[in-house]
Amino acid sequence: MGHHQTPIKPLFLLCFIFIHHYDVVSTTNSDKSALLEFKRSVSDPYGLLTTWNESNPDLCSWVGVTCGSGHRVVGLNITGGGNFGSFTCNKYDQFQLYGFGIRKSCEIYNGKLMGKLSYAISKLDEIRVLSLPFNDLEGEIGSVICGLKKLEVVDLEGNMISGNLKFNFGDLKRLRVINLGFNRISGEIPDSLSNLKSLKILNLAGNRLNGSIPRFVNGELRGLYLSFNRISGRIPSEIGYDCGELERLELAGNLLLGGIPSSLSNCSKLRSVLLYSNMLQGEIPGELGRLKMLEVLDVSRNSLRGQIPKQLGNCTEMSVLVLSNLFDPIPDVGSRYVVEYNYFHSELPLEITVLPKLKLLWAPRTTLEGGFPSNWGGCKSLEMVNLARNFFTGEIPNGLTLCKKLRFLDLSSNKLTGELSDELPVPCMILFDVSKNHLSGPIPSFRYTTCEPFDASSVYTRYFSFQTAKDGEKGSLANTTRFLRFNVSYNDLSGPLQENLMATTSSVRQLTESGPTNGGDFVNYSDSSTTAPKSKNGNFNSIEIASIVSASAIFSVLLALIVLYFCTRRRPKSVANESTQKEVTLFIDIGLRLNFDSVIQATGHFNASNCIGSGGFGATYKAEISPGFLVAIKRLAVGRFQGVQQFEAEIRTLGRHRQRNLVTLIGYHASETEMFLIYNYLPGGNLERFIQERSTRAVDWRVLHKIALDVARALAYLHDQCVPRVLHRDVKPSNILLDDDLNAYLSDFGLARLLGTSETHATTGVAGTFGYVAPEYAMTCRVSDKADVYSYGVVLLELLSDKKALDPSFSSYGNGFNIVAWALMLLQEGRAKEFFTAGLWDAGPHDDLVEVLHLAVVCTVDSLSTRPTMKQVVRRLKQLQPRSC
Repeated sequence: MGHHQTPIKPLFLLCFIFIHHYDVVSTTNSDKSALLEFKRSVSDPYGLLTTWNESNPDLCSWVGVTCGSGHRVVGLNITGGGNFGSFTCNKYDQFQLYGFGIRKSCEIYNGKLMGKLSYAISKLDEIRVLSLPFNDLEGEIGSVICGLKKLEVVDLEGNMISGNLKFNFGDLKRLRVINLGFNRISGEIPDSLSNLKSLKILNLAGNRLNGSIPRFVNGELRGLYLSFNRISGRIPSEIGYDCGELERLELAGNLLLGGIPSSLSNCSKLRSVLLYSNMLQGEIPGELGRLKMLEVLDVSRNSLRGQIPKQLGNCTEMSVLVLSNLFDPIPDVGSRYVVEYNYFHSELPLEITVLPKLKLLWAPRTTLEGGFPSNWGGCKSLEMVNLARNFFTGEIPNGLTLCKKLRFLDLSSNKLTGELSDELPVPCMILFDVSKNHLSGPIPSFRYTTCEPFDASSVYTRYFSFQTAKDGEKGSLANTTRFLRFNVSYNDLSGPLQENLMATTSSVRQLTESGPTNGGDFVNYSDSSTTAPKSKNGNFNSIEIASIVSASAIFSVLLALIVLYFCTRRRPKSVANESTQKEVTLFIDIGLRLNFDSVIQATGHFNASNCIGSGGFGATYKAEISPGFLVAIKRLAVGRFQGVQQFEAEIRTLGRHRQRNLVTLIGYHASETEMFLIYNYLPGGNLERFIQERSTRAVDWRVLHKIALDVARALAYLHDQCVPRVLHRDVKPSNILLDDDLNAYLSDFGLARLLGTSETHATTGVAGTFGYVAPEYAMTCRVSDKADVYSYGVVLLELLSDKKALDPSFSSYGNGFNIVAWALMLLQEGRAKEFFTAGLWDAGPHDDLVEVLHLAVVCTVDSLSTRPTMKQVVRRLKQLQPRSC
């Protein structure tokens, strides 16, 4: 019987080999079909997939394809490139201080794939690495990867992937890297990610994610990148419970609240912590000093307070410390507005200035105080220091002269005294700014040296751009070898710029010098050649410069005295004062001649019977300056301004602003005894009276919408189109006027201080009316355009309801309850209908009314970054335009 069975074994083996070979060929053909199906689903205008064709049967030789045993596809790697799409590999530098540890360089193809992320990829059941970053692939990811149980790496960064992450990650237990940064993914971060025990990198930055950070704990996680989303809530302290391998924590550019959890100090391997551009509060935890390996800490553009912990001096690997930042480091990845609100009221600990590896220390305008740090002994690596706009006192120490690599030093706008050492600036300096202090003595000399440029690969050098002094163009410090700015103005320094600086003007773009008069402005030297007289070596020497400056000053003083003498002789002082007292300045031609006496008579000498309103800046009177020609005269309280010249300077600026929803400023009078403004007269009264009296008329949603849109347009104009921009600071119904057709006009728009286009302003007191003032303005006396947005939101709530901002009916809810809290409560309880004034809910479209109510509530949230700009408010109201009959 055995004799008959012997030939069966070879036959069995032959069959097994055939079947196995058939299976291998079959599965290989299956992978090949899946890849060809993927190719057909995308557009390949750059020919990246030209090797993918039937005539090339070896799919393992196809571009981007990696095979394992049995010629099965285990990897698909195609990185797009070129100047295509919204976020590409070669535009990676736009997102400075992002992606530490993810990708240091981009190995790219010259082109990219476009189209839909095909379901065909899910048929590659042996694939372990799916890497298609920086292409233009669309679609949702869940259906593509859910069945790929052997998947270890998914890298689709910089595509246009949409949808959400509401699928179960539990079946993908081998995943080590999830890199979906800079796509269009929305929704919340799923808790199922906690099932991925092998996950080392989670990058969801630059999407549209909302909700909160999950409280998942994963001891293997090395990098957590959630920056540039819309994530709210607190940073969960659970992150610090099992984080022994965590090296990178990036949560910047979100809506995070609360404090920085001290439990992060348990993450002993942390190297970078990026928390900038959120709404974090409280103090920087001193426990962070336990992070011995920490290299980068950025907590700027939050609302942090308290002391800067000296324990940070224990972070001996620290190279970048950013406590505040006046420039917005967030690229345009969505609608957001975040400003700098970190105020530490603290000294700068000496333990920080002696950190041995510190390269960048950035903390402008954070109310730092006390003596300027004197010990910089460990600064051999230091390259950039910005401590401008603080309250440092004392002298600039000679210890800074030991910082031979220092390129950028900005100590402007402090209270520093003493003389400047000739050792400062150090030879490789490209920016030296000590302006607006109380320094004295001679202008320091400068030993110009051609130095190596900044390391362009150092991401922090590209993080901070600054305004060049004259033309406002933004500059970068990377790859710079030339001296860009030397500013010692507005001090008590004396003497000319030294000779060797003048001799190297081809290498000096901008210089500043000042004399004992605290004056001076930036002086441009664009070329080393000049037509002015020169010394033998082709430049003015110091004696010649001093002689020219002295002679010019003496001549100017003598000329001024001569002019003053003849002017006072020709016009008696009493006559001159009388003329000034009677002058009325007009900004537009009204076809009438106005003088002081005619205006006063038209108001009945400011008779109470002609008073049509009264506010914080003064009373307003109706005046008929000729038969049928009415104007409004706002009489200002003399003494509110520092002087007539300051008043005239501001009013002349305002006189140029023209917009259809602003009350027209016709002219003004200013003297030591009387100040008033002349406006066009609007017979419809103000919005406060309109709201009080509307119970007597039918409610028309179109009228209310138009009033809201008119006021929004006026504020958007003031914020975005005026140069310098104008912040109102007292938006309320009584400052909104109406004509006979119920068109709305914003008044009193220029009586608050004017601001430059790039900064908010710290005021000494809060302007505005209680109930309409934004909470951050009331608490910090710091105003931005978002304070006006808050006030506008309150006005919009009053316009929609039958309540006042501080309505007496709110007293039953307790102290501090106002119309903002009432609106939010009704929305949260699903009772929005109860908010609207009688008849409005029945007359108006319900969806639009609720949308406008939502808009008003968003305008009044505490979070400045969540509040829209007035330009965005205008856009939204236009979308909700009522249909005409």
